[in-house]
Amino acid sequence: MPLDRVEASTARQRLDGFLRGVERRALRMAEFATANREEALDLVQDAMLAFVRNYAAKPEADWPPLFHRVLDSRLTDWHRRNQVRSRWLSSWWPAKNDEEAEDPIATAPDPGEVGPLARLMGEDAGQALDVALKQLPLRQRQAFLLRIWEGLDVADTATAMRCGEGSVKTHLWRALNALRQALEAHR
Repeated sequence: MPLDRVEASTARQRLDGFLRGVERRALRMAEFATANREEALDLVQDAMLAFVRNYAAKPEADWPPLFHRVLDSRLTDWHRRNQVRSRWLSSWWPAKNDEEAEDPIATAPDPGEVGPLARLMGEDAGQALDVALKQLPLRQRQAFLLRIWEGLDVADTATAMRCGEGSVKTHLWRALNALRQALEAHR
């Protein structure tokens, strides 16, 4: 096998490994931002394709902040489109009245629910963390997920978030304080 083919194959394997390693966490980040799994899957796939198309030739050490920057751009675009779409739709369809808002199927108890004891055995804390993360402002959630969850350093996080290192530290500090307060009951 010629040397160029071996190098290309090795580079492709490293890129595949990087994307496999980041996909679950990226999906979770997108789910936090969109609150919709299908939308999150589409956004992560789109971010991965754009990353490969534009940054695959960059040094491997630069991949994490570059990927998260691409993902952040996709999430920002999604939020903008949703705002425009909701304004447009609200001008065409009036808001639902109280009778239409009550859906008996949506309010019916879930037969798959295992009960309060099972939730208290650990699931409750995970759900509380999910809720607390969703309630954080976008920049604080980004700083927390990139620094703590992804393990990026301050400089790479600042690159991914397109802000200064001091802003990353401030956003992270505020996020940690808010999470500590929200999760105090689960200590």
